[in-house]
Amino acid sequence: MEQFDFNGSVKAVTWNPPPQTKEETLERLRQSPVLYNGYRKLNERWKELFLDFCQGKKSLPLTYDPFFKYLFDPEIHGKRLSRFVSSLLGFEVKILQALPSEDRLIDGESYLIMDLLARLTDGSLVNIEVQKQGYAFPAERISCYSADLLMRQYMRVRGNAERKSFSYKDIKKVYVIVLFEKSTSLFHQFPGIYLHHGKTVFDSGLNMELLQEYYLVALDVFQKIPYPEGEKSEQRAWLSLLTTENLEDAERLIEDYPWLKEIYQEIAMLHRKPEEVLGMWSEALRMLDENTLKYYVEELEEKLQQVTKEKDEELQKTLLENQKKDEEIAALKKQLEELSKK
Repeated sequence: MEQFDFNGSVKAVTWNPPPQTKEETLERLRQSPVLYNGYRKLNERWKELFLDFCQGKKSLPLTYDPFFKYLFDPEIHGKRLSRFVSSLLGFEVKILQALPSEDRLIDGESYLIMDLLARLTDGSLVNIEVQKQGYAFPAERISCYSADLLMRQYMRVRGNAERKSFSYKDIKKVYVIVLFEKSTSLFHQFPGIYLHHGKTVFDSGLNMELLQEYYLVALDVFQKIPYPEGEKSEQRAWLSLLTTENLEDAERLIEDYPWLKEIYQEIAMLHRKPEEVLGMWSEALRMLDENTLKYYVEELEEKLQQVTKEKDEELQKTLLENQKKDEEIAALKKQLEELSKK
């Protein structure tokens, strides 16, 4: 098996870069004031992760948005993205083009901002979302993203209908794929199942194919499933790639799936571009901080709503109890009046 050195060139001796101490790596960073200053702005955990990559201890954390997009950029790696999506959907698809992650409706309102949005050759749309925390992407949000995809298609079809009459049959399917790094407890109620496919079905058995489908992947559940010796699949290969940072595990993956060698070589080549890697790291940290703040605010708002609801319920309960007591008092007074007349 060919392996790679620190500079990303092919070697037959070792996959890992030449041994470097932490101080040697830091000295290499100090040679570029801009690079070293960017490194110092990282928090302590991210500094450690960045140094681990530079020292060749770990691969890139591919479940962070900038790294995921680097790996699956539709413009550069359309075939790779097509293979990945095909492995999840269960049938072969081809990515035709990347679409803007944010667009505008006719009235000027913006669509939702999506992680990675692409159009398939048959006109279908697929949105891939990578989420660090499952609670940040609840069912309501998934539904809105799917509805957003339909609206994008609708506006495009209506816009192209000037030359011919508009037909709803020209609107194709939309697929929302969500990869959860840390899924909620709901997903852990199904041990051994990491991929959940959903679409609208009718309880009467009515056979009508609606346009929205969902593929939810719990990566943490996937990681708990024992690695089956001899059982290989393209889907397992891609998900293992996304969840593997340890280089020893990466070597085993390359042995099982030799076509992953090209991807790991591409990652190894980034050792030659520390400025680019640091930029992706900084962007990932910025997005993480923004999302953390956003979700914290949402949690506080939800907690405030819950406390207000409980207070209102308690007040309503108190009012009902007081009303009941007033009725009891009125009934007792009435009885006393009737007795006093006797």
